[in-house]
Amino acid sequence: MADKLPDASERAERYGIDRRVWRVAMLILFTVLAVTGCLMSIALGAADISVSQVVEILLHPKASPQDQIIWNIRLPRTIVGAMVGLNLSLSGAILQAVMRNPLADPHIIGISSGAGIAGITIMILFPALEYLITPVAFIGAMLAAIAIYILAWKNGIKPVRIILAGVAVSAFLSAGISGLLVFYSDRVNGALMWMVGGLAARSWPHVTIIVPYALIGLVLAIVSAHYLNILQLGDEMAKGLGVNVEVTRIALTAIAALLAASAVSVAGLLGFVGLVIPHVARLILGSDYRFLIPGAALLGIAIITFSDTFARVAFAPIELPVGIIMAFIGAPFFLFLLRREL
Repeated sequence: MADKLPDASERAERYGIDRRVWRVAMLILFTVLAVTGCLMSIALGAADISVSQVVEILLHPKASPQDQIIWNIRLPRTIVGAMVGLNLSLSGAILQAVMRNPLADPHIIGISSGAGIAGITIMILFPALEYLITPVAFIGAMLAAIAIYILAWKNGIKPVRIILAGVAVSAFLSAGISGLLVFYSDRVNGALMWMVGGLAARSWPHVTIIVPYALIGLVLAIVSAHYLNILQLGDEMAKGLGVNVEVTRIALTAIAALLAASAVSVAGLLGFVGLVIPHVARLILGSDYRFLIPGAALLGIAIITFSDTFARVAFAPIELPVGIIMAFIGAPFFLFLLRREL
């Protein structure tokens, strides 16, 4: 491993700025970015609506065409995008602590693929049971996480083994998804877009699917911040502090799987979110999960809403899936992390 570089909060402290003040200021900035991203997502599109009009329509809804565009098309899509960003960011942040691996991410290590193959199975084979996609995707994500954990275990957990086991499991499950698409090629129209990861045509039913899981996952992640900080100290230190390491890992992995599965069930296999955003938050806020959890959540909301807005308007009338934008951002960042961490 390379020597750990100081994060922005440490550098701020060297210049006489209290670290807690810096972190609170950055959380306020992330909140402003998240709100701005949501407002821009609602305002921009084929029919541009000013931010002041958006606020007026949200506060005093009427029956005008602009109201219909905002309330029935853009607002639910924005909420879904915000919750997807929040869920995947928190899932990645939790997995990086649980697996003690800076490159852990629900997409890269196969947890999203576990949720994906379960969701694809429901979509293709049992379309009438679409309401079961999220719980079934959670089961798939947990089974993938357990498989990765078992494959990586050899007298303990090492970061490199986690990544290698995750890549292998992800490749195996992706092959299963491809096989389903080949055998049922007449039913893959919705599934193909789902595999790329996108927010097109997301509506209020999708909001009702993801919001409860996002709120539950956020609360559990905040409550778990103390244990995530302890796990970063190493297994021996954690045991010395009275933590049952394996039980804690399983419980935290379940939280990460729940967050990833709920995001995958409404947005598809959206990659790199759980890798990029926690790292950006960590570089700015440091590794204290009491600040990193809310920071990653807010930054996830901001980046996904801005990225989805760009995907909608940059090449209009063609709309790109937000997964393509995140791949363009995430792949170079992944290479940067490889060079920095290994």
